[in-house]
Amino acid sequence: MNHYLYKLKLIPELVDANNWTEKENKIVSEHFNALQALLKENTLIMAGRTMNDDESAFGVVVIQTNSEEEAAAIMKKDPAVREGIMTAELFPYRVALYNEEFTVN
Repeated sequence: MNHYLYKLKLIPELVDANNWTEKENKIVSEHFNALQALLKENTLIMAGRTMNDDESAFGVVVIQTNSEEEAAAIMKKDPAVREGIMTAELFPYRVALYNEEFTVN
């Protein structure tokens, strides 16, 4: 298996939370559900986002697949990307160290 990272960024007009509607909230919920499905399939290694609320904010999704084409297909299928509220950029990636004791709060 190969590892890939895709970096997500909100489109500029959605950086301001005042511009969000129920539509964007629904898409982000679908995005989260899709990531949970990838986790259950043992495709998702980790996902998260920076906690700043300005234009420098971004998210990362690290996955393992057989090919870059498969990784690109997963990225493009991500509801936030597919629906155009986030842009995404794919990178080959290698997990070098992993802390098995890490817990998510």
